[in-house]
Amino acid sequence: MADSAAGTVPDCIFCRIVRREIPANEVKRSSDAVAFRDLNPQAPQHVLVIPTTHVAAVRDADPAVVSRTFAFAADVARDLGLDAGGYRLVTNTGPDAGQSVDHLHIHLLGGRRLGWPPG
Repeated sequence: MADSAAGTVPDCIFCRIVRREIPANEVKRSSDAVAFRDLNPQAPQHVLVIPTTHVAAVRDADPAVVSRTFAFAADVARDLGLDAGGYRLVTNTGPDAGQSVDHLHIHLLGGRRLGWPPG
């Protein structure tokens, strides 16, 4: 159940990062989203971008939340100097896709050539 005042879930690890109860290596923060370094980076630049309100996955998100979160991720990529070489934005939905935290998050990957298919 979400905390209606903050739009977060008490035991969600990403909600706790939003509330700054758990430290994270933040790259950027706004009222709508937070970007922080992934603890297990898969590229020289690997940042997680999450909405500040709890949404379990992209399938559950209001289109406006998805739009703001992706736009924020693009701003972070620009701030990190990734526009020239390019970057990848990935969101996983469900366990078969590799979603390990039930809070919408976008992986921003860049800083090297990324192969395809991804895995």
